[in-house]
Amino acid sequence: MVYQTIDEANQAVVSKIIAGAPYLLDVVPAHTVIEELNEGKVLLHAGPPIQYEQMVDPIQGACIGAVLFEEWAQTPEDARALLEAGEVTLIPCHHVDAVGPMGGITSAHMPVLVVENKTDGNRAYCTMNEGIGAVLRFGANSEEVINRLRWMRDTLAPTLSKAIKVRGEMNINVLVAKCIAMGDEFHQRNIAGSLAFLKEMAPSIVKLTDVEQTAKEEVMQFLADTDQFFLNIMMAAAKSVMDGARMIQEGTIVTAMCRNGYEFGIRIAGMGDEWFTGPVNTPKGLYFSGFSEEDAAPDMGDSAITETYGVGGMSMIAAPAVTRFVGSGGFYDALNTSNEMTEITIDHNPNFPVPTWDFQGIPIGIDARKVVETGILPVINTGIANKQAGKGQIGAGTVTPPIDCFEKAVLAYAKKLGFKD
Repeated sequence: MVYQTIDEANQAVVSKIIAGAPYLLDVVPAHTVIEELNEGKVLLHAGPPIQYEQMVDPIQGACIGAVLFEEWAQTPEDARALLEAGEVTLIPCHHVDAVGPMGGITSAHMPVLVVENKTDGNRAYCTMNEGIGAVLRFGANSEEVINRLRWMRDTLAPTLSKAIKVRGEMNINVLVAKCIAMGDEFHQRNIAGSLAFLKEMAPSIVKLTDVEQTAKEEVMQFLADTDQFFLNIMMAAAKSVMDGARMIQEGTIVTAMCRNGYEFGIRIAGMGDEWFTGPVNTPKGLYFSGFSEEDAAPDMGDSAITETYGVGGMSMIAAPAVTRFVGSGGFYDALNTSNEMTEITIDHNPNFPVPTWDFQGIPIGIDARKVVETGILPVINTGIANKQAGKGQIGAGTVTPPIDCFEKAVLAYAKKLGFKD
């Protein structure tokens, strides 16, 4: 279909987002659903395309951990040599229907959540949350980290896969609508979502007769302990819906935002798969005791797909409990942030009313034209990583994309439509 105006095309894209129906179908080894991971030594990473030598230390550290996990090398030194020699192919998660938090490093035998957007029949994938402390997504690659990844591969994933089959596929929109009313914004705060997921899964896990009792107890305890487990489900859901929406390749609605510690990249509907990039910023926020901005890594991760979808920092008002944690001040600062985000979006999503916002739906449809016109940038809630691999999260805050991304995207689309400089 050809739309007569950009506004008409944008509204069509937003209507597709609202109509999106993401369902959690399964948890499977990544290589069984992502063909590219079967083509030799391949790793997926967060953000737009990047070379290993351009990666910040935490992402390089995560690459080393993935090489060790896949047993392509036996020591960190050998793993680094393999990567530096260019013997490992690096592909953005977004290029293969996937997303990954922080470094986003995903390898063939890591389990991924499988989410299908029933509206358009497309699927998206995301690794599972590892919990807190020394974790791969922040660049840790010790034996403790690798052993946890092995446990996730050998115990957590098969148990959840079987439990989902017992329970039946899970309507994610229902959980999001429920948990946004319980104080989650689905980027920095996923406590309600993670507990609701455990509530949905626990009866089915208990019923499994072909899983050892010890394994069931370990899985239940891990889900109970992992406050951010639902984030990765939300990321896959948002990716599936936004990819469905960008089947309409017209208009200026932002369909992806991501970062790799080097560049921030966006896509807009009218320019399909093309990335528009600019240098990443470093998040601003609150630091754990003993750390400061000098210790912080530049912005990274695909988790900004949540803001692209309309939650996270876009819906800060939904999560009053998280506002101080990310350094936004308090309730009225959160209210001002969400109100300001409506100046660069074109609608509200009626599927997800926010009680603390007089039941307005979350803001939806970031219009790159409005960003350029107003100078208002999307606000992204994020964890702050130590710039040294393996030292983990050192705080939380907010970050914005560089405006260059939006200016480049709008200019490129104008040229596509036949406008001249």
